[in-house]
Amino acid sequence: MLKYIKRGILPLVLVLVVAVAFVGCSSETTTNATQPGTTTPANTTPALSGSFKIIGSNTVTPLSAVWAEAFMKANSDVSIAVSGPGSGVGIASLIDGTTDICQASRAIKSSEIDQAHANGVDPYEIQVASDALSVIVNPSNPVSELTIAQLSAIYTNQITNWKEVGGNDAPIVVMARDTNSGTHVFFKEHVVQMDGLSTKDTSLEYGDKVLFLPSTEEGVSQVASNPNGIFYAGLGYVNETVKAIGVKKTADDIAVQPSVETALNGTYPVSRPLLYYTDGAPTGLIKSYIDYCLSAEGQEEVVASGFVPLAQ
Repeated sequence: MLKYIKRGILPLVLVLVVAVAFVGCSSETTTNATQPGTTTPANTTPALSGSFKIIGSNTVTPLSAVWAEAFMKANSDVSIAVSGPGSGVGIASLIDGTTDICQASRAIKSSEIDQAHANGVDPYEIQVASDALSVIVNPSNPVSELTIAQLSAIYTNQITNWKEVGGNDAPIVVMARDTNSGTHVFFKEHVVQMDGLSTKDTSLEYGDKVLFLPSTEEGVSQVASNPNGIFYAGLGYVNETVKAIGVKKTADDIAVQPSVETALNGTYPVSRPLLYYTDGAPTGLIKSYIDYCLSAEGQEEVVASGFVPLAQ
């Protein structure tokens, strides 16, 4: 489950603080720490102590917070601070040594790996869960499905009225995450630029009329109150106040709803990995924490949080 990032090769604010915030990097002491390949489920009581920080993706923050809370409950001498200003901030923090774990909803870029290596940092990637990135509209909106090409046209402001895609005669209020967000980057590359389709166009960018928001929570709230709004959010953020629409890879395909099942079986076209990055392979306290996240118990929390677990 752990994969080392080599130079030039890519694989796939403070929102919540679950303990005290820390100024420096981790301070950790471990006693009887787990051996490589073992897990530390929350119902065991190894003698672990110390502190560390997790910084990055707004999407991953709720999941990290749940894991951190459970891990600290089982290990009373451990403190973990979690914050979610965005994947870009998390990766920058990993590069400059101000976080112990970067949480990300996009893969680290080759240019960022080069920066990390220049600073003596070796990014090490761990996939901790998956996500079905959900396109949401107001429940009153009659539109229930869109193709990738239609979504691209909406987000580049080529389609500006809902009637152009079978909806009401009303302007489309297009909302996206801000540029610090890994979700912003993933959606641009895979939807706006139509990656994987014959119509792929890497020159496409978000349109001038797109509203960029600092958090996923704000986007969900805006769509819930605006009958003409559209936004994208991690599966764990979708609730009864908004409607997730089906996405069609092409006009000839069947529309697929975002769900744990469709993300696992590969039928939902806008699925993505959720990632942790550390400086080199994790050891000691941080390894024990990540082992817990990857354990059966930790992956049950992924499902409970509305995201997609790793295939067991």
